[in-house]
Amino acid sequence: MCRSGCYYIVSLSFHQLLEHPVWRAEDVGRPIPDSPHAVSLALPRWDDVVAYEEKEPRILDRLVSGYPRFVVHPLVAQLAHRLGQGRPCLPFPSRNAAHQAARYLGPPAQVVERDGLCGVVTTAAQADDLKLFWQHTGLIVSTRQAEAILTGRRVSDDASVRARLRSQLAAWYDCRPDDVFLHPTGMAAMWAALRAVKTRRPTGATIQLGFPYVDTLKIQQKYGGETHLLWRLDTVASELDRLLAQRDVSAVFCEVPGNPLLTTPDLRAVTPRLRARGVPLVADDVVATPINVDLSPHAALIATSLTKYVAGTGDVMGGALICNPRSPFYAELKPIIAAEHEELLWIEDAVILEEQAHSFPERMRQHNANGLWIAERLRAHPAIERVWFPKWESAEAYEALRRPGGGWSSLVTFLPRNADTESPRIYDRMEVCKGPSLGTMFSLACPFTLLAHYRELEWAESCGVSRYLIRLSVGLENPAELWRRLHLPD
Repeated sequence: MCRSGCYYIVSLSFHQLLEHPVWRAEDVGRPIPDSPHAVSLALPRWDDVVAYEEKEPRILDRLVSGYPRFVVHPLVAQLAHRLGQGRPCLPFPSRNAAHQAARYLGPPAQVVERDGLCGVVTTAAQADDLKLFWQHTGLIVSTRQAEAILTGRRVSDDASVRARLRSQLAAWYDCRPDDVFLHPTGMAAMWAALRAVKTRRPTGATIQLGFPYVDTLKIQQKYGGETHLLWRLDTVASELDRLLAQRDVSAVFCEVPGNPLLTTPDLRAVTPRLRARGVPLVADDVVATPINVDLSPHAALIATSLTKYVAGTGDVMGGALICNPRSPFYAELKPIIAAEHEELLWIEDAVILEEQAHSFPERMRQHNANGLWIAERLRAHPAIERVWFPKWESAEAYEALRRPGGGWSSLVTFLPRNADTESPRIYDRMEVCKGPSLGTMFSLACPFTLLAHYRELEWAESCGVSRYLIRLSVGLENPAELWRRLHLPD
C-alpha cells in the first residue's frame, strides 16, 4: 500500500481493465475506469460517438460522467446549482479564476461567492460561452474537491506532497523545483503559458506549428487575439519567416509530437529564427513525455498534462508548466508566471499524482516498447492504408529531440483501407476500452477526429486529418494479446 493508502484501489482497477476492457455495446456510457473520478467514458461503437456528439438522449441518458473539461461532472453540477440558484453557473477553483472567466466573457457574466466557493453566473444566452471558457482553459473544479465540499469532508492540505511532485518533475526536466508550476489540468498549464507570453507582448500574434490538439488552438484563437496555424510542416520555415517579418509575434506554439497526426516541427530550424526575433517557443510534450524527448535547447515554456502518462490511472486530473532555465527568455517569463500563479491542484489529486509519478519512468519505457510493437504490425497489415507514429512521421525532427534510450511513446493513429466503411467496422470489433483520453495503463481507442472536431470535420480534413482516423493509446497489456483483440480483417 502507498503512503496515501491508494495503491490497492489503483492496482485493482488497472488489472481489471487490462484483462477485462470495456468494449461491448451494452457498456455505452460507463465510466472508464469504474471510478466516480474517471476521466473517460465508454463509447464502444462508431455510432455511439456520433450519437454522443449529436447529444442524442440514448447516449446522454446513460452518461455517468465524461472527460471533466468537456462533461460537467454530476458532483460539480451540484456545486454549480448551489452557487447559481437556478441561473446558468459553473464553479471555478479560485476567485481569481472566476474573475478571469467573467472578464473574458463580459456582461452579463458575474462572479458569485457562497460558503467559500466561487463561480460565474450568467444568462442562458451566454451559458455556452461560459462552458467553452471552462473547457478550453482547463480552470475546472476537481471532482474530488467537489465531493469533499458536498459531503462536508475535511481535507488537510499538505504542501510537502506538491513539493515532492514538483521535485520529481524537476528531475525529468533538468530544472529546479521552483521552475515547476502545478495546475489543475494540462490545459490550465497551457492557459498560464498563453497569459504569460501575452503579458510580455500583449498585442502580438501567436503561431501554431503543426496540426494541434483542439483546445491548444482554441485558446489562442478565442482568447489570445490574432492566431496563425501553420499545419503543413514541409513549408513551415518559409511561412514562419514570412509571418515573423510581417507581424509582431508574442509566441510560437507546438506539440512534440502533434495529436493526432504525431508530426514534429523541425525545431533545429525553428529555434534560431525565433530567437533572432525575440519570440519564445511554448511546447506541449504530453504525447512524448520528458522520458523520451529533451526540449530544453528549444522551448522557453513546456506545458504538460499529468492526467495522461504520468498518472496512467485515468481517474485524476493535473498539469504542470515548466520554465526552462536554459532559455534566453527565462529571466523575463518566470517572474510573470510566478506572479500570476495559484496553487489550484487539489491536494487529493496531488497525492495520487505524486504516488503514480514514482512508477512513471518504468511504465513509460514499457509503453514505448508496446507502442512500437503494435505500430509496426499495423504498418505491415494489408487492411491498413496508413499509420502515423513518431518514428516515421517527421522522423528526423523527432530524432533530434529524442533522449538517449528514449522511445516514441505509445500513441498510434491509423487509417484503414476503404475507411468510410471499414473504420466503423474495425472500431466496433476492437476488444479494448473505447473512449476519450490517452496515456492510461490500459489501452484506449477512439475515432479522434469525430470526438475533437465533429462540428468542423471539413476544416480538419482540409488540414489532412481524416474523419475516419482511429487513434489507439497502447497500454501495458501483453502486446500480442492486445494485437489479437484488435480483430483486424484478414
